[in-house]
Amino acid sequence: MTLIKICGLTGLEDALSVAQMGVDMAGLVFFTESRRRISFKQAAEIIAALGKLPRRPAIVGVFVNENAQTVNETAQTCGLDMVQLSGDEGWEYCRDLERPFIKVIHVLASTGAAEIVERINIGRSMNFKQPYLCMLDTMAGGLYGGSGQGFNREVARQVCATVPVLIAGGLSSDNVAELIQDVKPLGVDVSSGVETDGRKDMNKIRRFVEAVRAAEAPGGVWQSLPPKYYRKGEIDVT
Repeated sequence: MTLIKICGLTGLEDALSVAQMGVDMAGLVFFTESRRRISFKQAAEIIAALGKLPRRPAIVGVFVNENAQTVNETAQTCGLDMVQLSGDEGWEYCRDLERPFIKVIHVLASTGAAEIVERINIGRSMNFKQPYLCMLDTMAGGLYGGSGQGFNREVARQVCATVPVLIAGGLSSDNVAELIQDVKPLGVDVSSGVETDGRKDMNKIRRFVEAVRAAEAPGGVWQSLPPKYYRKGEIDVT
């Protein structure tokens, strides 16, 4: 199964609707410079409401270059399942985290597959106590994700043939099925590709989820991994 993460949720009704669509992860942004940033109060309301559901997505807090202690405190206060590091955090930084995490690997136009795999393998050699995932995302215009721009698909294909990663950047219901069939990623992450006029569009999210499920691509290297990152209520994400 290809994991689906919908990122940048800001409203309670949107979060509940997304949960009912059966996505695997819901992203809440805590980065102060993001237009999708939410407050602790908003996050707590969303998490409390989702917690009443029999099944819900794993809730991921997105941070950029934040102090690790602050990340841990926010995760504890809000009840996050995982944290996502979308800035310039190094692998040593990850040792201080108390939650499972997603480590974003930024892909520039000049970044090759061998370089990405080498960076990922550094983390794999560190034997972290908590489970984690890696995500490839575009670094464009100084933005730490959410730009709506993709990167070289051949690079993504080469990486996914070697190590399991999530893919983000430039995805929408129009192109995600082709990417899944061609690249066979561990999962996909979308934010701006399911928005209209800067707000989450439930129709676009529904079409995105349907496109992913219709394109399920067997044979990816990730299928031998322990299933630690599925929806709460089905398999414990921690």
